[in-house]
Amino acid sequence: MAKALARAGVEIGFILFLFYANLLMGEFSRSGEQRGHRLAWAMRDVITPENLVIGLVAAVIGFGVVELVRKRLE
Repeated sequence: MAKALARAGVEIGFILFLFYANLLMGEFSRSGEQRGHRLAWAMRDVITPENLVIGLVAAVIGFGVVELVRKRLE
């Protein structure tokens, strides 16, 4: 049970990392660079409670879908 929870935590964390990386790249390349803002500005603009909730919900849904596919392929 502990191993399954640890795996779920790692997979959800990885999905959340990809979400924030994508959001940060888009924010920095679209808005920040043209206005002369630095990476710290983009991080402050991206890391918000709303984005965290969206990322966590998407990560949990993504994890569920991946687990469903894994079980069907076994």
